[in-house]
Formats: sequence, C-alpha cells, structure tokens
Amino acid sequence: MAARIELAGRPIIITGGGSGIGAATASACAKAGMPVLIAGRRAEPLQRTAASIESTGGTCATLTVDVTDTGHEDELLAAADASIGPPWAVFANAGRGLDRPAHATDDDEMRSLFDVNFFATHRLLRAAAGRLMEQGTGGHLLACASCVSKFSPPYHGAYAATKAAMDLYCQAMRLELAPVGIHVSTIHPITTVTDFFDVSAEISGRPHTQSGIDHTPKFLQQSPERVASAIVRCLRRPTPEVWTSRLVRATAAVRGLFPRVMDRQMRAMLESERLREHDSPDTTP
Repeated sequence: MAARIELAGRPIIITGGGSGIGAATASACAKAGMPVLIAGRRAEPLQRTAASIESTGGTCATLTVDVTDTGHEDELLAAADASIGPPWAVFANAGRGLDRPAHATDDDEMRSLFDVNFFATHRLLRAAAGRLMEQGTGGHLLACASCVSKFSPPYHGAYAATKAAMDLYCQAMRLELAPVGIHVSTIHPITTVTDFFDVSAEISGRPHTQSGIDHTPKFLQQSPERVASAIVRCLRRPTPEVWTSRLVRATAAVRGLFPRVMDRQMRAMLESERLREHDSPDTTP
C-alpha cells in the first residue's frame, strides 16, 4: 500500500466550488488542513462556501471565473499563488448536463457541452501539470468524470460523451505524469443530490419534474459529502479512479463484457422517459 500523504498545508484549486460536490470537497479538504481556492461563475455561492469553511478555522479563497473563458487556467493558478500558495492539487469539477436525445442534439449544443465539460478541464489540467513539473514537488490532478463515462443512459449521450473523453484523456495523462510524481485521478460519482439536475433540465427545456434525480431510486442516490470524503481519501492515498458505488462500478464492468444485458435495461429507461414526456404537456420537443 502506498504511503499516506499528509494533506495539511497542501493548497488545492477546486472549480465549480460554490455548490454540490465542489463545495463539499472544499469543506472536506479544508478540514484536512488544505488551503483551498474555489472558483465558479457565481460569486454568492462561492462566498457562502468560503464563509462556512473559515468559520471552522479553514482557509478558503474565492475567484469568480467562467471556465470556458480563454486563459481561465492561468488566472486560477495566479490567484492561487497570491492567496493560498502554489497549488499541489487541482480538482477540475465544473460542468453541466444536457437532457436531450442524441439525434436531437445540435452542433452548438454539443460544442457548448464539450467546451465546459472537456476543453475547460483539458486547459486547466494541462496548465497545472506544467506548473507542477516546473516545481518538481509532485502533486495531484483530479477530474470529475462521472459514472456515465463508462456507459450512457438514454437522453444523456452528449453528456456521457464529454465524460468518456475526460476519462480517456486522464488515463493517458496518469501514465505520462507518473514518472515525475504527479498523480492523476478520475472521480466517478453516481446520482448526487445537488442542483445539477434541475439546472440541466432547465437548460434542456424540460420541466424540473422530469429531472433525472426525481426518477432515480434512492439506493442509487448519494450526498455530495460522500463523494467529498472519497476524494479526500484519494488525495491521501492516490488511486486511478474513485467510485462511490460498488454496484454501479460492477454495472459498468458488466456493460463492457455483456453490452446486450445493459442495453435491455437502458431500453426500459428509455420507455420510462417516453411515458413521462407523454404525460407532461409542458415538455419542449
């Protein structure tokens, strides 16, 4: 077993840090003694998270930034230097979803989703890797790849495609950076109780009553704090992939070995989606 890494005093950058998994991870990292810089598009949630962390003795700086903006990665690294110190870890967590059949997803929607979910992650991890190599002190890069990086539910093909791209990208980066002591991990949460699904439904023009979380069994839902705890464990003892559900991880493996079995389940999900759309007069085609 790899030696346990002491996290106290090791700065971390977290994008999408104002709510959900990002905010919970920021709090968990701060409790472990890590100075934290959280970033996101909305200042108010960032400030609330930072205030909560600081009220318990943690160190948390904020930066309002859009990760799709060119140069956001340099802005983040510079802000970390100025507020919490040169980052030892970076968690590329910012992202959004889209509830849309693959055949109904237009080019602009697909490009926009890849821009925030994949290219923003690529730019940040690339810049952070370069910085860590210059420092020569090792470090840890993490990306939120989701369980659907391994299989795609109906109506979420575009989102799953962005996460699969991120997963494969990080697989290569993990091997490339290992010789210089930089760990790379992907995070694969299952359905997490946050506002992610409501935002995704709103962007997709679907009623909030049709958001994915409302129709996900309770045993396949989890809290953002559970994901955050798993991430901190990974920071202490780096692993290639972080999964928070053994059942879903096994399901992903079965999908690779027996695709027809999984397809039958997914077809049942698709039929359920169609029935919900039929029953909802407010659904936008």
